[in-house]
Order: sequence, then C-alpha cells, then structure tokens
Amino acid sequence: MTINRIIPERAARSLKWPLAMTRVGMIAERLTQAFWPLIAVVLAVLAALMFGLQDQLQLEIAWVLVVAVIILFIGALVYAAQTLKWPTREQAIDRLDESLPGRPISAISDKQAIGAGDGGSELVWEAHLARMTERAMTAKAVAPDLRVADRDPYALRYVAILAFAMAVIFGSLVRVVSVSDLAPNAAGAYAGGPTWEGWIEPPVYTGKPSIYLADVARDRLSVPEGSRVTLRLYGEIGSLTVAETISGRTGEITSAAEPNQEFTITETGMLEITGDGGRRWDITVIADRAPGIRLDGEPERSVTGEMQLPFSAEDDYGVQSAAAVITLDLDAVDRKYGLASDPEPRDAIALDLPMPFNGNRAEFSETLIENLAQHPWAGLPVSVALNATDAAELTGNSDPETIILPGKSFFDDLALALIEQRRYLLWTRDNASDVAQVLRAISYKPDGLFESETAYLKLRVAIRRLEVGFAYTELSQTTRDEIAQVLWDIAVLIEDGNLSDALERLRRAQDRLSSAMEQGANDEEIAELMDELRQAMQEYMQQLAQQNQDGQQQSAENQNMQEITGDQLQDMLDRLQELMEQGRMDEARQLMEQLRQMMENMQVTQGQQGQGQQSPGQQAMEGLADTLRQQQGLSDETFSDLQERFGEEGPQGEAGQQGQSGDQGQMGQGGQQGAQGQGGQQGQGGQQGQQGQGQQGPGDQSGQPGQGGATGQGLAGRQQALRNQLNLQSQSLPGAGTPGGDAARDALGRAETAMEGAENALRDQDFAGALDDQAEAMEALREGLRELAEEMAQQQQNQSGQQGQAFGQANNPNSRDPLGRNTGTNGRVGTDEQLLQGDDVYRRARELLDEIRRRSSEQERPDVELDYLKRLLDRF
Repeated sequence: MTINRIIPERAARSLKWPLAMTRVGMIAERLTQAFWPLIAVVLAVLAALMFGLQDQLQLEIAWVLVVAVIILFIGALVYAAQTLKWPTREQAIDRLDESLPGRPISAISDKQAIGAGDGGSELVWEAHLARMTERAMTAKAVAPDLRVADRDPYALRYVAILAFAMAVIFGSLVRVVSVSDLAPNAAGAYAGGPTWEGWIEPPVYTGKPSIYLADVARDRLSVPEGSRVTLRLYGEIGSLTVAETISGRTGEITSAAEPNQEFTITETGMLEITGDGGRRWDITVIADRAPGIRLDGEPERSVTGEMQLPFSAEDDYGVQSAAAVITLDLDAVDRKYGLASDPEPRDAIALDLPMPFNGNRAEFSETLIENLAQHPWAGLPVSVALNATDAAELTGNSDPETIILPGKSFFDDLALALIEQRRYLLWTRDNASDVAQVLRAISYKPDGLFESETAYLKLRVAIRRLEVGFAYTELSQTTRDEIAQVLWDIAVLIEDGNLSDALERLRRAQDRLSSAMEQGANDEEIAELMDELRQAMQEYMQQLAQQNQDGQQQSAENQNMQEITGDQLQDMLDRLQELMEQGRMDEARQLMEQLRQMMENMQVTQGQQGQGQQSPGQQAMEGLADTLRQQQGLSDETFSDLQERFGEEGPQGEAGQQGQSGDQGQMGQGGQQGAQGQGGQQGQGGQQGQQGQGQQGPGDQSGQPGQGGATGQGLAGRQQALRNQLNLQSQSLPGAGTPGGDAARDALGRAETAMEGAENALRDQDFAGALDDQAEAMEALREGLRELAEEMAQQQQNQSGQQGQAFGQANNPNSRDPLGRNTGTNGRVGTDEQLLQGDDVYRRARELLDEIRRRSSEQERPDVELDYLKRLLDRF
C-alpha cells in the first residue's frame, strides 16, 4: 500500500521526504544493532595484528587464538543474520506517525463511522480531516536510535575502538603481513625473501619519539647524539647484513650478519641493510649543546640582609642542575685598616641554584635567595660565576662578574663599628690584638653609649676572651668564630633592640633614618625605617599625653611652647617618605632636621589650642574622625578623576558620594568635634608649607608636589599613608577587653582591609573598584566611631558625672558637628537639635538648591550625572 492511497495527495507530497529519511534512519539503526559485534571483533583483531601480537606468541598459542577469532567471527555473522530485519514502508509510516501529536496520518486515513449522510456531522468530519492534514504536513524525519548499550552492557565495542585507535597511532600496518608466518609453509617463506626490523631510540631526556625504520620513507634522518639503534634480521643467516659508519666502534665489532644488533650513534654517517629488501639511510647527528647561564642584573638586598640573585639559564633539552660559585675578588678590595693584611685562605662559597619544579627547563629565569649577611665577605667585592649542567653531563659556565656581596645594613654607629671590627677579625687572626684594642676603646665609657646593659656586658666578655686567646696561646679558629658570632649578636641587639623610653626611641629612629639617607639605603629599608619612626612618634605622643594629666600644668606649659597637631606630624612624615622615594635627599634631610627640632621644642597635642585637657578616648575619637574626613576627601578626588578620565560618573562613584553625604551626620559626638576642628589644623598645615617645610596638607597631596590633579599612583600613595595612620590609631585605641572596644577594633580592621583594597585598585587604575572599597572603609570607620562613642558613654555613666566634658557638652561652643549643630549629651551619637535652624542654615540650603539647578541645566554633562541631579530636585 502506498502513502498516496492512505492520505490525500497534497499531504503525501509533503510527507515524501520525511518518510524517506525516517526509513533510512531505521535501516542504519538496524544495521548498527545487528553488526556491532562483528565490527568490534574486526577492530580488536586488527589492533592485535598491528601491535605485532602474533610475533610475540608461541605458534601453538597463536593458532588457538586464530581458531577463537574464527569462531567469534562466525558467531557475529550468525547474530547479524538473525537480528537484521529490513524495515518496511508501513513501519516507517507508523514511526513517523508516532512522532506527531494525535497520530494525524492514521486519523486522515480513517472513515466516518457515525453521522454519515448528516450534513452537520460531515462538516465537522471534514474540518477534522483538514486539521489533521495540516498537522501531518508539519512532519519531520525521525532521528534513528543508534544506541546499543542494552545489547552491550560491558561496553566491549568501545574497548575495541580504543585498541584500534592506539594501534593506528603507535602500531604499524607492516606487522599485519607477518600473520602469514603462521601458515604451514611459512618456514619456506624466508627462502623466498628475508625481512628485517629496526628502531632508532633517542635519549630519554631529549623527549624525542622513537623511529621505526620500516615506516620511514625518506633516506635522510637527523637524530640526537647518543641515540640507540636496534636491528632485527629475519631469514637465513647471511642473507641480510648491516653496514654502518655512525657508531664509531673501533674495538671488537659484531658480525655484519648477526640477527640482533645494537649500537649507539656518535657521529654523522650512513646506515645500510644489504640484501633483498634492504635499505640505506644517511644519518646526521644533532649535537647536544652545552647549557648557557648568566646573571640578570645586579643582586638585590632585603631588609634582613638576604641576597636575591636573579639569573637565567637555557639548554636545548633542559638544564638538570646549576650552581653559583662566589670567590673573593681580592684585587677589588680596598686594602686599608684591618684589610691591609693578607687574608686567611677560605673556601669559595658554593650555592645550588633553584630549579623550576614544573614546566620546561629548556629556558627559564629564577632568583637565588640566600642570607650571607654573617659571612666574612659580606659587603666586600666578590666574583660570581654560575655553571649549569644538562642530562648529558655537559657543563656551561657564565663569565665571572664582580659584585658587592649583600649583607645586613646597620645604621646605628655603635653597631656599625662592631660589625667593622668583626670583619677585621674574620679577615685574619693577626688583627686580633688591634680589634681588642679598638673594642676596649669603644667600651671605655659606656654611659650614654650603650642603651642595653646586656650588650655592654657581652662585649666586655668578648674582649676578655679575645685578649686571652692571643696573649697566652695562639687564637684558634673555633674561638675566633665564636667571638665573631658574639659581636654579631651584640650589633643586632644594639641595632634592633627596643628602648623603653619613648623619646630616646624617637631620637634613635631619627638617627637611623638619617644614616640610611647618607648610606643610600634602598626603598624597602627606607619604608621599614619610616614605619619605625611613625611608631616611635606615636609612642612619644602617648607618653606626653600621659604625663600631662594635670590641666593646669598643661595650660602653663602652653604659654611658653608651640603646639603642633597629630595630623600635621603625619603630613610631615608622609612628605618625608615621598621625598626619599623620589631621591630628593637634600630636601629630605632639611625636613628631617626640622622635624627633629620640632619634636624637641614643641608640645605635641592631638586637639586644638584652648580646648583643654582631653582623655585618651577623646583623642582617639578625634583622630578617627580626622581619618574619616581625609578618607572622604580622597574618595571625592577619586570620583573626580574617574569623571575626568571616562567622561561620566560610574555607579560606584554615585554610591560613594551618597555614602559620604548621607551619613555625614552619623559620625558620633567625638567624631563631629574632630571633623569640625580640622579646618584650623588644615590651615596650620598650609601655613607651615608656606614657611618652607615643604609639606602637603591632607587634601593637597598628589603624584607630583605642587600640581593640582592627582594621578592614580599619587592617590594610591595617599591611600597607603592613610592606611598606615589608621593602623597606628588602632594600636593605641582605648577600651581593650570591653565589648565596645573590641567591636571598634574589629570595625577598624575591616576599614584597614578595605583601604588596602582601594590602594591596590588605584595602583591598577581601577577607580570604580577603588570607590567601592573606599565607601566600605568609610562605613567601617563610622561603625568604629559609633562603637567607641557608645562604649565611652557607658563608662561615663559608671564614673563621676564630671568627666562628661571629655566628649563635649551641648553648651560648649567648640563642640559642634560639621553642620554647625550641637552634639548630643552624655556621649550619645547624633544630636538633639533639628537639621534646619537659623537664617544661616536656610541661606545655605538655598545656595545648594541653586547650584543643583545650575548644574542640571548644563546639558553637556553626562546622562548619569543629570539623572542624579534630577532625582535630587525631585526630592526638593
């Protein structure tokens, strides 16, 4: 029955192609289901033959496998014959009909059983047929189901396919013909024609693949030096022979007709197999080059004295090991003082160079990190020679280069003198008497020189041991080394030891920084010394605050002493670090001397003149409020820079500004005082800058001093300085151990983390990301202020009511927030007054509204900014 007889002609034409493709799919489906075992058997057998399995088995076992393969082949054919059933056209129509909703093909082939002859029923039936016809015309070919997982539960077909794929890649079709050797008359096959096999295997370290000579069509080969040749000759002995000039063998040579031959390629030459089916190859040897190694620039020195020696190495197949040999360059040494004598012989310093753990060693760059600060040659000219060895034991050497062996920097004069005498003692034991004499002179009057009694006592013991060593017996090398170690420990104790007195610690930090400037210290050492100076400055300010508890005494002293605020000192330190990093040492020395004189002659306070004595809590509140104000200013400048660069205001910038303006009044009482009082302080900073101190106010710092626009790096530097300032404030925050104090510290920790993120974003020119981090930092600062204010308010309630002035009362004219309102009483966050009060406030509100309207009328502004201004006007 044809499809035309089942359904209308119009639908039959539309179903012709889908029906044909469906039937083709059914044929493929049934062929797959019937012949997959046969295909799997064929592929598995071919894989075994291409791998040469028949050549590795005994003849009896091979014949057993042949019989098994024949049985499997016949079984697969029988299975295919029983399973394969050719699909009919009706089956194809039925499958196509099942794929359509409502089986429309069957529907349109039906006849009306009820209502025949009735006009209304026939109309309904015709409408039904038309609808089914349209649905049948939308039919598409049904995809065949080629899955046989239910028939092959162990996935044997995939095993056969994988084995065949591996055989195609790593096997050879030539080996398939060797199956004929299993025939009964195979023994006589050799008489008709011998055969051979051969391989060339490069050294493993080269990573080159083996070469199967029977598959090589060309007669010229290039192989690495040291490759191994293996030849197998089959047939009557003497029918095939081997001739070669590539092994360089001069001793006993194996017979040319030997069936199994192996030798190593050492030189360029030829390899020939003579006889029936023989071949000849001209082989070129690729020589293994010696590795190359060199220094990459000058060595660097860390703060602790570690040497960082960058180097690069390369080899054609990879470097196996490398080393650095450091010897004293005696000709370059300044031979004076204790170095005038001939030095005692010392072995060269041999250091293993680091190798990459992963990746290719053919070409790489690494850095040797080694601490040689205590070596006698530290700080002296030395010659550095690098050598590298590859897997073939070839060695490459670099040209010796003279460098100064890095060591620890000592900026304390006493520590530096001890290290110098220690070097003379290690140079030669003949200097022992002179070293003992100098050390005794140094320690003659220890008062004012040794801050640590332990260091002084250790030095005196070392002097006595040294004098006894060379006076009564010859100074042994062991004793000399022990004394040198003691001198090193004393110098480190003097250089890095902690001082109990804050002022002495401050002076010591200033002296060390001055010495570092004179000695040309690197940026890392300068940064460490600046951190030490900041810490010493903070401790000195805290000591002064504790000593000036009596308000009358402070008031009397203020009459004769000049005041400087904490943020002004911070600005001077930031300016000092900036000058040193820019290499402007003369200006840095001048600013350093000014700072030294100011610390000796000025009273350091963290409040404003005439404000009265402040408690540590109030000082902390004002310091944090000032930090918040500076962070807000920095965020504003970041937002402005983002507008200038991209011409529009990003979502982060808008959020940052809303965060700054919307939460201004939520600082807390102490924060409001600090924020309001910074105007005068900023003015002082500006006056000081005009007087020649060369400092910048918190709002004027930029990448280039004296310029208006701040680059990303300049903003990042200011963000780093602000983060350091917050770190110092967190360390001196009162209320440790209390819930409010701990909560405030946690909030400041989050603020510091956000500031660090903003700093990194600014360095990467990611201003939008920096605005997000800065907004997060300001929110954390506000939370810290609130927690600290509430904790101190709670302490006020538990103490006498007379301490309420520490946070400012509402009747105090100096205790007002940035909007000019009186702060709340009893230390509460916020204010008791309304925002809008007084004529001045209304005038200010009108000015702000006029400015918003003016900016909204400027159509050249970005759309985002205009939308923001429009939303502000809608609120008004």
